[in-house]
Amino acid sequence: MSLKEQIDYSRLPRHVAVIMDGNGRWATARGLDRSEGHAEGVNTVRRITEIASELGIGVLTLYTFSTENWNRPQKEVDALMHLIVIAIERETPDLIKNNVRLTMIGDFSRIPAEAYDRLQKCMADTAHCTGLLLNLALSYSSRWEITRACRLIAEEVAEGKTDPASITDETVAEHLSTAGMPDPDLLIRTGGEMRISNFLLWQIAYSEIFITDTYWPDFSKEDFIRAILQYQNRERRFGLTSAQIK
Repeated sequence: MSLKEQIDYSRLPRHVAVIMDGNGRWATARGLDRSEGHAEGVNTVRRITEIASELGIGVLTLYTFSTENWNRPQKEVDALMHLIVIAIERETPDLIKNNVRLTMIGDFSRIPAEAYDRLQKCMADTAHCTGLLLNLALSYSSRWEITRACRLIAEEVAEGKTDPASITDETVAEHLSTAGMPDPDLLIRTGGEMRISNFLLWQIAYSEIFITDTYWPDFSKEDFIRAILQYQNRERRFGLTSAQIK
């Protein structure tokens, strides 16, 4: 039985989030410039998007560029931003062919205007697609997102639109960038680091976490399927006991 045949399609995660780590270390280990690792990582994005779409995953969120990444050397930042835009434009026809809709979350005020406009066009071109939602976290950090949500709620309270006593978890969720999306059932991190890196802190409260030492450029479709299978072998209790679940 192949790995794919072992999947229980009735228990697929609705939303998979990925911290794509290890591009730079992959390149350095091969004596290459870090930018070549990022370029190779684009190929991984393509194949993981393909397998997620084939399996029937609803949402795939990729941690593409964090707000902290703006502090990297300017040469690397410029190369990354250029690569992201070029790669998305190049992949848009295939996204449409595979019925994949593109969206983005993050602090877009920091993205160069030309790059943002080009990415907006790619989103518009795929807006009619009804399959996998490919969600890029671009210029994103969870603390920025939660702070923004608090500010938006505070403005509504000040305007008399919201009663502070009525604010719930759902209220906060509705003001996050991921409003309307299910919370991630599964969080994958490549590259072996044991941290969350300011990614979807609110949304992953009950996500299953899968960490692999494999660098992102080497992460394969089979690796993705193994993460799904491990997810399906876990008992998700959400604070309850095993007996209550059964």
